[in-house]
Order: sequence, then C-alpha cells, then structure tokens
Amino acid sequence: MRQRTVGTSGLRVSRVGLGTMAWGRDTDGDEAAAQVLGFMESGGTLVDSSPFYGGGTAQRILAELLSDVAPRAELVLSSSGGIHCGRDGVDCSRRALIAQLDATLRELGTDHLDLWQVATWDPMTPVEEVASALEYATSTGRARYVGARGYLGWQLATAAASADLVATQAEYSLLARGVEDELLPAALHHGVGLLAAVPLAGGVLTGKYRDGIPADSRGASETGAESVAAYLTDATARVVDAVVTAADGLGASPLAVALAWVRDRPGVASAIVGARDYAQHTGVLAAEELELPAAIAAALDDVSA
Repeated sequence: MRQRTVGTSGLRVSRVGLGTMAWGRDTDGDEAAAQVLGFMESGGTLVDSSPFYGGGTAQRILAELLSDVAPRAELVLSSSGGIHCGRDGVDCSRRALIAQLDATLRELGTDHLDLWQVATWDPMTPVEEVASALEYATSTGRARYVGARGYLGWQLATAAASADLVATQAEYSLLARGVEDELLPAALHHGVGLLAAVPLAGGVLTGKYRDGIPADSRGASETGAESVAAYLTDATARVVDAVVTAADGLGASPLAVALAWVRDRPGVASAIVGARDYAQHTGVLAAEELELPAAIAAALDDVSA
C-alpha cells in the first residue's frame, strides 16, 4: 500500500486507513484481529481509534491486539480526546484532554500516539487553552503530531493559528462533499492534511442498497439504520448508479471506484474505512490497485456535485 505525508508535515501514513468504529459493536475481537493482520500484510499503517468508539470497547479490543497480534512500531496510531463516554456534551479543557490522553495511553499500553486529535469544537473552552493542551501533548512526548476532528473551516483556521495542527478528520465521499466548501480550502491553506472518514457513505456507495436493505447489512441494524437511511434518496441513487456503471466499465467493484475517488482527491492524506467483517475488509484492500482514469473521475465529480 502506498504511503503519503499528512499535509506539509513529515508524518507518513498509508493512503487507506483502518477504522475501528464498528469494533465491539458489529465486529468482534477475532474479526478485528483478522482485519489488522490483513491490513498490515498489505502495507497498511494508519489505524484510527477513539476512546468513545463503541463506548470504549473498540479501544479495549485494539489494546489486546497491540499486546498479542500487531507490533506497535509498525503502526501509525491515531486517537482523539474531548468526547467522554457516559457524560453529556463535550469537554476540551486542558484538564479533561490530558486526563483522557493519559487514560488512552495506559489502556493501549503505549507511551505515545502518533497522531492525537481534538474530537470536536468546544465553545466553552478558549481555543488557546485547547492549543496549549495539544502543545503539552507533543512537548512531553505523549503525541508525535496533533490535529482536529469534526471542525468547520473557520474553526480549523482559528485553531491552526494557535496550534501546530497537521491533520483534520471529517466525513468525505461522493455523497458527502460539504468539506469542499470551507474545510478543505482551509486545510490546504494551513498545510493540514485531510483524513477522509466514512468514504463509502456507510456502504451505500458499494451498491448493496440499490434493491432494498439486505437483512445482514448495517442498514438493517439498530445502530446503523438511521445513518444509512440518510443516504437513500433519489439524488444519491443517481450517484450510486454512476459508480456502478463506472465499476462495470473498469472491471472493478463499486467499492473500489468510490474509495479511489475520495482517496485521490486534492488534500486527502488517507481515506479511513471501517469494514464490518473480513470479507468487506478484503474488498477494501483490493481497491488499492485501482487508479481512476481522469475522464471517469471527472464524470463522477459532475454527477455528485
């Protein structure tokens, strides 16, 4: 798997990252282990987690894998802080952020994260205080690089003026291109790399929902039904049809086409995909081989604009 630098920093990550949001919810420990092993064998390095994925279950599974399956030195570990399980709202105060970072390091059994990101904008905490917490994390060696998740364009620009951010993470796909309005231009201006989350739009861009909702799909589950349903409109159906048509012409899967499109957009450092099972994960890894012809990429741009 090819590697890229994140923004203008020297941090190198695989251009497809392994997401863990479904771990402990749709994906058990054995499946997670198989995913990590396959990911590493393919040359993947970036593994994205968070203490609030699965109410903390995802991070506990990752901790077990780091001790038994996955050599820590071969992975680029990304996590975040600011959202707290079992509590209402967010808390990005210096006290809360550093406490959560230390708890994450203890649970994962590592002395540092390669990338640590503030999980959301906190209107109750001054941006200078958030920046000081990020600076403390890097100066003490707890994090090698820092970034932000879920920020709007103006929020990223404001934070970048006070902190040495290298990454921002946000949803980006053929069905969710809102980041192109303000966030992505701000990231490019400040030398911040974009980690594209949910690049397959909850699996909708794979074409699996064209004829209904499969019983074994995320869209049929209690945890995923609402998020998938948001994509099932007439407008998005036209985009999915275009992806399937392109895949047929290229002899590739719709998954590969949709992933290749977002993976290679300007400013994207890595596209983070969280598969539910190993079969889906294998399809994600196979997509690494696909490079979209310029004409097809342009056609997908037009139909999804």
